Amino acid sequence: MTPYAHKKQQLYLVLSGIFIVNALLAEIIGVKIFSAAKLMNLPGSLTAGVLIWPVVFVTTDIINEYFGKAGVLRISYLTVLLILFAFGVIYLTTKLPPADFWLAVNKTDDQGQPFNIDFAYQRIFRQGLGIITGSIVAFGVGQALDATIFAAIRRATGGRYIWLRATGSTLVSQLVDSFVVLYVAFYLFGNWTMDQVLSVANTNYWYKFAAAILLTPVLYLAHFLIDRYLGPAEATELQQEAVANVGV
Repeated sequence: MTPYAHKKQQLYLVLSGIFIVNALLAEIIGVKIFSAAKLMNLPGSLTAGVLIWPVVFVTTDIINEYFGKAGVLRISYLTVLLILFAFGVIYLTTKLPPADFWLAVNKTDDQGQPFNIDFAYQRIFRQGLGIITGSIVAFGVGQALDATIFAAIRRATGGRYIWLRATGSTLVSQLVDSFVVLYVAFYLFGNWTMDQVLSVANTNYWYKFAAAILLTPVLYLAHFLIDRYLGPAEATELQQEAVANVGV
């Protein structure tokens, strides 16, 4: 293996690791809805998963930049399988009989009120299992849109304006993702009203919108560091391969 091929492989491995970890973590913590007003003095509510979701779509754009649409979709499909595996394992753990001493040492909360920790565990993680369908559908559709729009803008601009293809693809894909995940998870399979879905989806989307703009410098920094790691000529070659949708 040539030094360039080794660096290329290592780069894809690192970016894929960052992508998978943050996507999986976002899905797991996404069951919590928190008040934006209490935390940031902003109107509306957000799912906890959106706090780290910007890392996922920035990583998506970087992978697309150097490995093309094929590289993004490859890691996205793998991530879907890993999310399904993770939630399958979590579901099985909710079926395990709790140990008596575990229930005994956690029988009251911090205020001394009666507390069933096994019920809480099942309630939290089965809620996560309840939104797995919405999460997978939204994630798959969002990633496909992001990769496609990113590639289209890059072709239209001749490879110029990194900020435009990164921000443009994210804003469109996350508009769909923000609504679909909540609609499927909490409206079709839950007990939310459409007004609640639209309210949280709206807040989630504008948070992602702001994050996409604010994280643009991170994209340029990553571009600079990767070009230095690969070398100018090699980085250009890899980007040309990405435009042609050549695999990793």
